[in-house]
Amino acid sequence: MFERHQGGERVVLVAVDFGTPDFLESLAELRLLASGAGLEVLGEVTGKRARPDAALFVGSGKADEIAARVAASGAEVVIFNHELSPAQERNLERRFQCRVIDRVSLILDIFASRARSAEGKLQVELAQLKHLSTRLVRGWTHLERQRGGVGMRGPGEKQLETDRRLLGVRVKALQDRLGKLGRQRRTQRRARGRQQVYSVALVGYTNAGKSTLFNALTRAGAYAADQLFATLDTTTRKIHLPRLAGASGGLPASGEVVLSDTVGFITRLPHDLVAAFRATLEATAEADLLLHVIDIASPVRERQIDAVDKVLQEIGADAVPQLRIYNKLDLTGVAPGIVRDEYGKLQGVYVSARSGAGLELLRDALSEILLETRAIDDNRSAVAGAIPTTPFSA
Repeated sequence: MFERHQGGERVVLVAVDFGTPDFLESLAELRLLASGAGLEVLGEVTGKRARPDAALFVGSGKADEIAARVAASGAEVVIFNHELSPAQERNLERRFQCRVIDRVSLILDIFASRARSAEGKLQVELAQLKHLSTRLVRGWTHLERQRGGVGMRGPGEKQLETDRRLLGVRVKALQDRLGKLGRQRRTQRRARGRQQVYSVALVGYTNAGKSTLFNALTRAGAYAADQLFATLDTTTRKIHLPRLAGASGGLPASGEVVLSDTVGFITRLPHDLVAAFRATLEATAEADLLLHVIDIASPVRERQIDAVDKVLQEIGADAVPQLRIYNKLDLTGVAPGIVRDEYGKLQGVYVSARSGAGLELLRDALSEILLETRAIDDNRSAVAGAIPTTPFSA
């Protein structure tokens, strides 16, 4: 059903500058996405426009330029660094005589190729099906023919209508299965809550070094690579914080907390993908603390921070306390350290997950935050217990 890339396909990249400040950054990300998908980039076509063209997204002249580039290079696919409408995809394919996909389809394809867990595969398939539902007419030669043949004669349902109906059935089945898995995960989290196990989640822009940091703290051996979306499936491990061991006030006597590594975010992350992964990302929204991992070596880190905060708001995790982890010090020469505000409150930690520099500072910072959190909770409980209650009388 899906046009899964097998790697090695020859592609031309297209990016249009509409005057946004992140154009060059977004184009660089498209190159990384194409490389991560195993595609051979034969060339790039860029241009400027005030607004997208309704029929071709780019102007007619630019479409001719892209078609000439495709014909000269023998490219098999044209990838737009934008979200295209189904009509625009169809018009462009007729013009270029090759397949055309947009940024959303490319990201979905990468997710599909890298999902490992059963739940991750279900989530990606659900997002793909929702994206496909608006594009059923694309590339299908049989849509206007009646279904016929022995055993297939019926009320005259057209193939397109049948496809849409079957797709809806599959979407419903996936949603039911993911709902069941989500309920199981929530039950497990409630059990950990009753045991007063603190939950810490790693979040951040894709390729910021979350998995490398996760492995450095837990020795879990989770997959980590210098590519976008190396991690899709949430991995959870316990880490030991010596300063918490034997602490009073209900903190875990073992000094252990639960640390989760989550999927990275990116600008213009497909909405259907966020929705499909909502059950997985609930672990982020219900964490006691978020470690926002930031690539300090990136020249556009502020825009990346904004992109992460936007997704956190979308999944309801913007109210969770957050500690910023400035990673990749080994690429900058900056010394490890802890950042505090004017009141002495922890704001961030500078580390290198690759070299291990600053990791002990991070462990100390985690212990300090969790000890303060427990102290606040204990004070609230004490105050609530000291307030006299007045029986209700009619």
